[in-house]
Amino acid sequence: MRNTIGLRVAVVTLALSVSFTGLAPSYAQTPGSDKRQDRRDDRQDARDTRQTGREDSRDAKAKCKAGDEKSRAECRQDKRNTKQDGRENARDIKKD
Repeated sequence: MRNTIGLRVAVVTLALSVSFTGLAPSYAQTPGSDKRQDRRDDRQDARDTRQTGREDSRDAKAKCKAGDEKSRAECRQDKRNTKQDGRENARDIKKD
């Protein structure tokens, strides 16, 4: 008697597990994943653009300081303007 009950429980468990696995196929979230990857790429491009702007501003300030035609304040302002241009370009990349 005990063996038949155990056998029945095993058969029912096996039947339920087979039926649940065949109910609905699961799909990957590819549209969402693609959008997230696009945003990641855009953010990375924007970071690279900002970094390039920083490097350019350092170079511009060094050249400005090497020459004697501008004051330190004017060289600082040139650096700020160059960095701001890089930030604006990065914003444009993220908007597209």
